[in-house]
Amino acid sequence: MTAPRRLAPDDPSLVDVLDLIRRSFACMEGRIDPPSSMHLLTLAALQDQCRSGEIWATGTPPSACVFLTPRPDCLYLGKLAVEEAQRGTGLARALVALAAARASALGLPVLRLQTRVELTENHAAFARMGFRKTGETAHPGFDRPTSVTMEKPVPGSPARS
Repeated sequence: MTAPRRLAPDDPSLVDVLDLIRRSFACMEGRIDPPSSMHLLTLAALQDQCRSGEIWATGTPPSACVFLTPRPDCLYLGKLAVEEAQRGTGLARALVALAAARASALGLPVLRLQTRVELTENHAAFARMGFRKTGETAHPGFDRPTSVTMEKPVPGSPARS
């Protein structure tokens, strides 16, 4: 496994990251409602993410990636994607460990993510990585939960109240 690297807004690998996310999230089609926000992703959106947050990727072309967005009370993980042939090899776990290191460096006490209610296999995978369910949210226009919020404390960070 190659070490994760932070992508810059002008990195030519961003096109490959966009393709990786689209392939990795394709299995959600017809399973989740509303449809995935990955349909809204563009190269410009990835460049914006590089400027306002971070995108980390492993491999050339990228076989795994994660978006990191600092918030006042947490580091938010989004668009964690692993190439299907590489699943189960520890890439997601390595990117979550990298996220914890980044959160610690930024003085943020917790990692937070959201996964869709229907994707119970994702809930289980994140639980195995130390995340626990902390809530549910609904997308606009829905009267039922559509996402599960999960959090993981960052080792050595101040405890949340």
